[in-house]
Amino acid sequence: MIHALFGKLPGASAKLSRMWCGTISGTRKAVVDNLPACSYDSTQMYVCRECEQPLNQATELCPYCGADLTGQPLEELVAPKKKRSIVKVVIIWGLLIASLWAIVWFVLPPRPGTSKPEAEKSALEALSDLHSSLASYFAASGSYPSSLETLGPAARSAAQSAKNAGYEIQYAPAPASEDGRIKNFTVLARPGNYGYRNFYLDDTGVIRSTRENRPATAQDAEMH
Repeated sequence: MIHALFGKLPGASAKLSRMWCGTISGTRKAVVDNLPACSYDSTQMYVCRECEQPLNQATELCPYCGADLTGQPLEELVAPKKKRSIVKVVIIWGLLIASLWAIVWFVLPPRPGTSKPEAEKSALEALSDLHSSLASYFAASGSYPSSLETLGPAARSAAQSAKNAGYEIQYAPAPASEDGRIKNFTVLARPGNYGYRNFYLDDTGVIRSTRENRPATAQDAEMH
């Protein structure tokens, strides 16, 4: 086209043609150089805002969940940095460890500082002291108390001694008779640790025990 326009001018055709082409080329280069740079980075990983699945490129529809990604700024699709993932993992592990400790704390029974023979000996001594207090109370009033609290400091001390050894004292008075008096009772010493003996005491003064993981009864073997 340029040669057609300037072909009839003698001696100037080639020169004017080169000048016109250079002008067009320079203008095209200036326009291209001034175009804004595309914000898309092929080296970055993008994620869907709905399902958080990784995307290789910013597509209009998520190939996993079908979410419409149009109209969302490209920056919002950029996957979070590695530091955020590390923090999230640390938080999850922290919550998991705390949950496990909570389960251990509530499920496992407390371990006393005494050994098994010492703990069982403390439980037997506590039952013996309680029987003496109960017998004295019955001799004075003709009835057993409705609770160990009625016996005063001696009974509380015996129960606390058993508790320190890992045993729980359970006092159960019999129903009152027609005259309102309680004539029978049972006392159980339940261990908080597996493998420790269970003890049973009643108004006969006989202590019985079992190594089975259950409360001792009047049918178990008598302690000698």
